[in-house]
Amino acid sequence: MKSSPWLIAAALAFAVALPADAAEKLKVVASFSILGDIVSEVGGDHVEVRTLVGPDGDAHTFEPSPSDAKALGAAAVLVENGMGLEGWIGRLVTVSGFKGERVEASKGIQPLAWKGGEEGHDAHEGHDAHEGHDHAEKAHGDEGDDGHDHGAHAGHSHDVDPHAWQDPKNGIVYVNNIVAGLSAADPAHAADYKARGETLSAELAAVDARLKAEFAAVPEARRKIVTSHDAFGYFAKAYGIQFVAPEGVSTESEASAADVAKIIRQIKAENITALFAENITDPRLLNQIARETGAKIGGALYSDALSPPDGPAPTYLRMFENNGADLLAAMKE
Repeated sequence: MKSSPWLIAAALAFAVALPADAAEKLKVVASFSILGDIVSEVGGDHVEVRTLVGPDGDAHTFEPSPSDAKALGAAAVLVENGMGLEGWIGRLVTVSGFKGERVEASKGIQPLAWKGGEEGHDAHEGHDAHEGHDHAEKAHGDEGDDGHDHGAHAGHSHDVDPHAWQDPKNGIVYVNNIVAGLSAADPAHAADYKARGETLSAELAAVDARLKAEFAAVPEARRKIVTSHDAFGYFAKAYGIQFVAPEGVSTESEASAADVAKIIRQIKAENITALFAENITDPRLLNQIARETGAKIGGALYSDALSPPDGPAPTYLRMFENNGADLLAAMKE
């Protein structure tokens, strides 16, 4: 039985259409896994996402490879956190020859100051997010005349806390900035990006409302947690929690013996019972603190990176659900 010319033509057209459609996807590079997930959620089938710092990876200490530069050079959009988090990004952009749309996901967010270990986090007075980002970039070395990224391995500015994604309300700002960036690079699908962004924003708002109610039900004296490094300032402010960390806002900071002794005294004096490691940090310091105080290590929180797909925090939304549930369980013990 002979195939009809129409069927043959249709089959050929379909076969040709598949790679063409795939080739039309917007190529996006995201600096780390949390941003990569937001881009994937907003972009859906219209985007092809390359994440530089993957699950359980540390953006503070990341060193880009030649393949990362090649991928960025071929991309239409780069999504980065800003606030000085990615001290290596400027050099990578230069080396890659990237000429596409550059999206600063945290743009418009009031940054929190990092007070060098003092209790609490307050917003910079009179500085908007862009100013905070500029300050951090200067502190961490825009490229000098020699073409090198000065301070690229020094993390980010210790004046600004870059972990703004740890508040779901800020996450909505991230979503809106990413929607705008994808739409600018790919106007044909702007309506889809907007609709998907609105869905994700509504989910983040719902998570925020639930966490507010759940943490408010915990007595204030129980809302005290020790973590590895100071990544939860925005989460703390959103839900009235006190986080104590032996390291600073960058995982490249090293806690001094005096810092550790101070935290041990505070844990004992305030009867803090829960310690949490983070998925990107070495737990040995917390293990030492636990031995000396009798406090219990409640597990791992996801701060700067998501888990692999088979882990408890494979998406941005699941990160909040996992961290919130583990923290609440520890506070109620």
